[in-house]
Amino acid sequence: MSYMLHLKLAADPRWVDVAAMNIEDILTDHAYCEMKAATTCISLINTFPEKTKLVEEVMPVVTEEWGHFRQVVKELNKRGFQLGKQRKDDYVNQLIAFAKKGGSREDYLLEKLLISALIEARSCERFKVLSQNIKDDYLKDFYRKFMESEAGHYAMFMNLAMYYCDEQKVRQRWKEYIEYETTLMRNWKMRSDRIH
Repeated sequence: MSYMLHLKLAADPRWVDVAAMNIEDILTDHAYCEMKAATTCISLINTFPEKTKLVEEVMPVVTEEWGHFRQVVKELNKRGFQLGKQRKDDYVNQLIAFAKKGGSREDYLLEKLLISALIEARSCERFKVLSQNIKDDYLKDFYRKFMESEAGHYAMFMNLAMYYCDEQKVRQRWKEYIEYETTLMRNWKMRSDRIH
Protein backbone atom coordinates (compact mmCIF):
# COMPACT_ATOMS: atom_id res chain seq x y z
CA MET A 1 0.00 0.00 0.00
CA SER A 2 2.75 2.47 0.93
CA TYR A 3 4.49 1.76 -2.39
CA MET A 4 1.25 2.21 -4.34
CA LEU A 5 0.72 5.55 -2.59
CA HIS A 6 4.39 6.50 -3.20
CA LEU A 7 5.00 6.82 0.54
CA LYS A 8 8.52 5.76 1.44
CA LEU A 9 8.05 5.17 5.16
CA ALA A 10 5.30 2.92 6.49
CA ALA A 11 3.51 3.62 9.75
CA ASP A 12 4.90 1.72 12.72
CA PRO A 13 2.46 -1.20 13.28
CA ARG A 14 3.12 -0.93 17.04
CA TRP A 15 1.12 2.30 16.88
CA VAL A 16 -2.08 0.24 16.60
CA ASP A 17 -1.61 -1.40 20.00
CA VAL A 18 -1.24 1.96 21.70
CA ALA A 19 -4.00 3.52 19.57
CA ALA A 20 -6.41 0.75 20.59
CA MET A 21 -5.99 1.79 24.23
CA ASN A 22 -6.82 5.38 23.24
CA ILE A 23 -9.69 4.71 20.84
CA GLU A 24 -11.74 7.67 22.07
CA ASP A 25 -8.88 10.04 21.18
CA ILE A 26 -8.28 8.28 17.85
CA LEU A 27 -11.95 8.55 16.87
CA THR A 28 -12.07 12.21 17.93
CA ASP A 29 -8.97 13.02 15.89
CA HIS A 30 -10.36 11.04 12.96
CA ALA A 31 -13.64 12.95 13.10
CA TYR A 32 -11.85 16.28 12.86
CA CYS A 33 -9.67 14.97 10.01
CA GLU A 34 -12.85 14.26 8.06
CA MET A 35 -14.29 17.67 8.90
CA LYS A 36 -11.11 19.42 7.74
CA ALA A 37 -11.06 17.36 4.55
CA ALA A 38 -14.58 18.57 3.75
CA THR A 39 -13.69 22.21 4.44
CA THR A 40 -10.51 21.91 2.35
CA CYS A 41 -12.60 20.73 -0.60
CA ILE A 42 -15.03 23.62 -0.11
CA SER A 43 -12.07 26.01 -0.02
CA LEU A 44 -10.71 24.59 -3.29
CA ILE A 45 -14.06 25.15 -5.00
CA ASN A 46 -14.32 28.66 -3.55
CA THR A 47 -10.78 29.56 -4.64
CA PHE A 48 -10.90 27.99 -8.12
CA PRO A 49 -14.55 28.18 -9.26
CA GLU A 50 -13.44 28.55 -12.89
CA LYS A 51 -11.82 25.09 -12.85
CA THR A 52 -14.86 23.14 -14.03
CA LYS A 53 -13.32 19.68 -13.77
CA LEU A 54 -12.06 20.42 -10.25
CA VAL A 55 -15.47 21.71 -9.12
CA GLU A 56 -17.30 18.70 -10.56
CA GLU A 57 -14.92 16.14 -9.05
CA VAL A 58 -14.47 17.78 -5.67
CA MET A 59 -18.17 18.53 -5.01
CA PRO A 60 -19.10 14.89 -4.24
CA VAL A 61 -16.07 14.58 -1.96
CA VAL A 62 -17.40 17.41 0.22
CA THR A 63 -20.56 15.37 0.79
CA GLU A 64 -18.61 12.15 1.29
CA GLU A 65 -16.16 13.65 3.81
CA TRP A 66 -18.97 15.27 5.79
CA GLY A 67 -20.76 11.92 5.78
CA HIS A 68 -17.57 10.36 7.16
CA PHE A 69 -17.47 12.97 9.91
CA ARG A 70 -21.03 12.01 10.87
CA GLN A 71 -20.15 8.29 10.81
CA VAL A 72 -17.20 8.75 13.14
CA VAL A 73 -19.20 10.92 15.57
CA LYS A 74 -21.91 8.24 15.53
CA GLU A 75 -19.27 5.63 16.39
CA LEU A 76 -18.03 7.79 19.25
CA ASN A 77 -21.56 8.14 20.62
CA LYS A 78 -22.23 4.40 20.21
CA ARG A 79 -19.23 3.65 22.40
CA GLY A 80 -20.37 6.09 25.09
CA PHE A 81 -17.85 8.78 24.14
CA GLN A 82 -18.29 12.40 23.16
CA LEU A 83 -16.58 14.38 20.43
CA GLY A 84 -13.62 15.95 22.20
CA LYS A 85 -11.91 19.20 21.40
CA GLN A 86 -10.03 19.64 18.17
CA ARG A 87 -6.25 19.51 18.59
CA LYS A 88 -3.59 21.16 16.52
CA ASP A 89 -2.56 18.95 13.60
CA ASP A 90 1.22 19.31 13.57
CA TYR A 91 1.59 16.95 10.62
CA VAL A 92 -0.66 19.01 8.35
CA ASN A 93 0.82 22.27 9.61
CA GLN A 94 4.33 21.05 8.72
CA LEU A 95 3.19 20.20 5.19
CA ILE A 96 1.57 23.62 4.80
CA ALA A 97 4.79 25.25 6.01
CA PHE A 98 6.69 23.36 3.28
CA ALA A 99 4.42 24.76 0.53
CA LYS A 100 6.02 27.24 -1.85
CA LYS A 101 4.82 30.80 -1.38
CA GLY A 102 4.20 33.22 -4.23
CA GLY A 103 4.40 32.11 -7.84
CA SER A 104 1.57 31.78 -10.33
CA ARG A 105 -2.02 30.79 -9.71
CA GLU A 106 -1.17 27.39 -11.20
CA ASP A 107 1.69 27.02 -8.72
CA TYR A 108 -0.68 27.82 -5.85
CA LEU A 109 -3.18 25.23 -7.11
CA LEU A 110 -0.42 22.64 -7.44
CA GLU A 111 0.68 23.12 -3.82
CA LYS A 112 -2.90 22.80 -2.59
CA LEU A 113 -3.57 19.64 -4.60
CA LEU A 114 -0.32 17.92 -3.64
CA ILE A 115 -0.75 18.66 0.06
CA SER A 116 -4.28 17.26 -0.11
CA ALA A 117 -3.06 14.17 -1.98
CA LEU A 118 -0.33 13.54 0.57
CA ILE A 119 -2.68 13.89 3.55
CA GLU A 120 -5.12 11.45 1.91
CA ALA A 121 -2.28 9.03 1.14
CA ARG A 122 -0.98 9.02 4.72
CA SER A 123 -4.52 8.72 6.13
CA CYS A 124 -5.17 5.79 3.79
CA GLU A 125 -1.99 4.10 4.96
CA ARG A 126 -2.88 4.61 8.63
CA PHE A 127 -6.38 3.26 8.10
CA LYS A 128 -4.87 0.20 6.39
CA VAL A 129 -2.68 -0.44 9.44
CA LEU A 130 -5.73 -0.12 11.70
CA SER A 131 -7.90 -2.36 9.50
CA GLN A 132 -5.28 -5.10 9.45
CA ASN A 133 -4.01 -4.99 13.02
CA ILE A 134 -6.63 -3.73 15.46
CA LYS A 135 -8.23 -6.53 17.49
CA ASP A 136 -11.73 -5.05 17.37
CA ASP A 137 -13.39 -6.86 14.41
CA TYR A 138 -15.97 -4.12 13.91
CA LEU A 139 -13.25 -1.46 13.69
CA LYS A 140 -11.30 -3.63 11.23
CA ASP A 141 -14.18 -3.34 8.76
CA PHE A 142 -14.90 0.27 9.76
CA TYR A 143 -11.37 1.37 8.86
CA ARG A 144 -11.09 -0.77 5.74
CA LYS A 145 -13.94 1.24 4.21
CA PHE A 146 -12.24 4.51 5.12
CA MET A 147 -8.96 3.22 3.66
CA GLU A 148 -10.60 2.53 0.30
CA SER A 149 -12.23 5.95 0.26
CA GLU A 150 -8.99 7.81 1.06
CA ALA A 151 -7.17 5.93 -1.72
CA GLY A 152 -9.74 7.25 -4.18
CA HIS A 153 -9.36 10.81 -2.92
CA TYR A 154 -5.58 10.60 -3.19
CA ALA A 155 -5.91 9.50 -6.83
CA MET A 156 -8.38 12.29 -7.57
CA PHE A 157 -6.09 15.03 -6.24
CA MET A 158 -3.11 13.64 -8.15
CA ASN A 159 -5.13 13.38 -11.36
CA LEU A 160 -6.34 16.97 -10.98
CA ALA A 161 -2.75 18.13 -10.48
CA MET A 162 -1.74 16.35 -13.70
CA TYR A 163 -4.75 17.79 -15.54
CA TYR A 164 -4.22 21.44 -14.57
CA CYS A 165 -0.45 21.69 -14.11
CA ASP A 166 2.69 20.91 -16.08
CA GLU A 167 3.35 17.17 -15.69
CA GLN A 168 7.11 17.55 -15.19
CA LYS A 169 6.53 20.18 -12.51
CA VAL A 170 3.97 17.94 -10.78
CA ARG A 171 6.37 14.98 -10.71
CA GLN A 172 9.29 17.05 -9.46
CA ARG A 173 7.30 18.80 -6.75
CA TRP A 174 5.64 15.53 -5.65
CA LYS A 175 9.09 13.97 -5.30
CA GLU A 176 10.09 16.90 -3.07
CA TYR A 177 6.96 16.48 -0.93
CA ILE A 178 7.57 12.74 -0.56
CA GLU A 179 11.18 13.28 0.51
CA TYR A 180 10.09 15.94 3.00
CA GLU A 181 7.26 13.79 4.36
CA THR A 182 9.63 10.83 4.77
CA THR A 183 11.99 12.94 6.87
CA LEU A 184 9.03 14.31 8.80
CA MET A 185 7.71 10.83 9.61
CA ARG A 186 11.16 9.48 10.47
CA ASN A 187 11.62 12.19 13.08
CA TRP A 188 8.02 12.14 14.26
CA LYS A 189 7.26 11.18 17.82
CA MET A 190 4.78 8.28 17.69
CA ARG A 191 1.48 9.70 18.92
CA SER A 192 -1.09 7.20 20.15
CA ASP A 193 -3.99 9.62 19.93
CA ARG A 194 -3.63 10.90 16.36
CA ILE A 195 -4.27 9.61 12.87
CA HIS A 196 -1.20 11.44 11.59
